[in-house]
Amino acid sequence: MRHTIYIVLFVCLHGMLFAQAERSLIRKGNQQFKDGNYDAAVIAYQKAVEQNARNDKAMFNLGNAHYQQQNYEQALQHFDQTAQMSHNANLENKTLYNAGNALMSQEKYAESIPYFQQALRIDPTDEDARYNLSYAMMKRQEQEQENQQTDQQQNQQDQQQQDQQQDQSQDDQQEQDQQNQQERQQDQKQSSESQQQQAQPPQLSKEDAERMLQALTEEEKKTLEKLQEQKMQTIRPTHKEKDW
Repeated sequence: MRHTIYIVLFVCLHGMLFAQAERSLIRKGNQQFKDGNYDAAVIAYQKAVEQNARNDKAMFNLGNAHYQQQNYEQALQHFDQTAQMSHNANLENKTLYNAGNALMSQEKYAESIPYFQQALRIDPTDEDARYNLSYAMMKRQEQEQENQQTDQQQNQQDQQQQDQQQDQSQDDQQEQDQQNQQERQQDQKQSSESQQQQAQPPQLSKEDAERMLQALTEEEKKTLEKLQEQKMQTIRPTHKEKDW
């Protein structure tokens, strides 16, 4: 019986020692955080969490230290874990509020809105959460308008680019048509010139023409003389007696 009691007491004492170590690490982290030594604070809080992963205060402070380092993604991760494990309404309210701020610091206004809404459900009197909720909703609307304008500008640019491409395509087609027409006209011109060259008699010089004319005249003269000779040969002399 004493042996069993001794073991229970040892376990309780061991747990108390661990709890004391956790609190010591958290206090050390708090001092470093207060002094602005956020790297050292992260180390202290991380060690406390490693000793007890269910320590919501250590997890919450670890998220705050990462937030001060502008490691917003890591801070949000620790805030989410804290909100899930904590049974302290006040701590959960602060955790959700800080998570919303971590998202707003990244201009993720739409994503931050549910965190502020949940924080207000826990504590409807939280004016900071109410103000940040209004601010996040306003910024979300601005982002949506900017996105719409960006989309419109992009659509206009795309349309202009399509119009330019279409105009360029039409210009290219017109240029090609003009080139084809010029080529057809050139072909027709060359064909017409070729036909004219074939139809026209060969051009003679004046000297050649005179020689040909003289040759024709001499040939014609010879032909006439030849015909005259043939005619003379066919004529027979006639003898007519005189009437004495």
